[in-house]
Amino acid sequence: MATTYRVQNPVTNEIVATFEQTTDQELQDTLQRADAAYKTWSALSYEERAAYLRKVAQLFDERRDTLVNIIAEEMGKAINQGDGEVSECVEICNYYADHGAEFGADEPLPHDGGEVVIRKVPLGVIVGVMPWNFPYYQVARFAAPTLMAGNTIILKHASICPRSAEAIQQIFDDAGVPEGVFNYRRISHSQIEDLLADPRVQGVSLTGSEGAGKAVAKTAGANLKKALLELGGTDAYIVLDTDDIDREVRTALTKRMSNVGQACTSNKRIIVMDDIYDEFVSKMVDAVSELRQGDPFSPEDGHYYPLSSREAAETLREQVAAAVDTGATLHCGGELTGEGAYFTPAVITDIPVGSDSYYEEFFGPVVEIYKVSSDEEAVELANNSRYGLGGAVFSTDEERAKKVANQVVTGMIHVNIPQARGAGLPFGGVKNSGFGREMGPLGMDEFVNKQRYFVAK
Repeated sequence: MATTYRVQNPVTNEIVATFEQTTDQELQDTLQRADAAYKTWSALSYEERAAYLRKVAQLFDERRDTLVNIIAEEMGKAINQGDGEVSECVEICNYYADHGAEFGADEPLPHDGGEVVIRKVPLGVIVGVMPWNFPYYQVARFAAPTLMAGNTIILKHASICPRSAEAIQQIFDDAGVPEGVFNYRRISHSQIEDLLADPRVQGVSLTGSEGAGKAVAKTAGANLKKALLELGGTDAYIVLDTDDIDREVRTALTKRMSNVGQACTSNKRIIVMDDIYDEFVSKMVDAVSELRQGDPFSPEDGHYYPLSSREAAETLREQVAAAVDTGATLHCGGELTGEGAYFTPAVITDIPVGSDSYYEEFFGPVVEIYKVSSDEEAVELANNSRYGLGGAVFSTDEERAKKVANQVVTGMIHVNIPQARGAGLPFGGVKNSGFGREMGPLGMDEFVNKQRYFVAK
């Protein structure tokens, strides 16, 4: 079987290690173990499952130095940002350990004819297809609620993240989680189709591109399997007014440069009112032009880091060039440097609304800025998107910002903050950004059978 899983350092483009894919027979053996483990894992109490999750959280915390170095080499994440990602994993695992029994409790319903409750019964084996941009966090927010609900998991991680995936598996193993409950395997796309066709698999959760989501949803639908999809976004970030434009530019740029712009909820379309637009663009160009190439192993303020791969950087360069060809203005950046995946951060304006470039997701450090002349125009522009994941509205007048935010069609909307974070906050989108919710109390509702249980009087 061809080798596609690899560690390819995005700083140098050097292939550091390669890994063989899981064979069909190995995957069948894994599925058999996961199905068998479900019978015993689902029979445990919430308190017993919580004890395992707390141990997983402890090991994430204890091994953070090793974990951050792995992803710095695999996908170029600065180690300080990797450290924050590990902290989120610790929070998520402890959150579901603390609240799982509450979220999974029976819900009584009034009925004259008897005692009736809605029970949340686990489904069985759930497949997770996870991306490379947050190699630990994405897995934790899928795995913690899914396991706490009583399901077992087969994980397909991104092909460029084999070592971080192995590190996660080792954490679950060393936490004493029973064999077959959490199973990372190096799975191909065709093997995903085979898994979803198997009656022992009850659902799939995918975080990734719109294209990947459509492919998995098609297969899941054909096999009548539950699917949760967290896909792309072109989040609107609306600046209606400000009493400190320098602060506003810094806040917007910090958000856009997080993880070098490789986040579904990045502020990919910054929409600015016309009376402050020119100054905002000018100051943003100055700030972006000052950013310098950095080493993910030695992060410093004012530095940017490589994209996940040379291929990703080349794709982004092509997208920027295509936007310029349609009439957009590139103010700075947009170039590849060296042999690795460094892409100079860019500021681009005047992308024609309605063009292919306007509707695309720029998954990297490209600051897109749009000018509007009214709140109504801002709302219209914000909603003119195939996606609907997150977004934010800023104003010194909170009521004005809330009025605009109430009209933005998206799964998550924020007022006067770029994005709120926390294990207790549900995460997910609408339109082509997918469906279903992760994290918070809703995260444990996705892969359960909400069973009506009726006892006659």
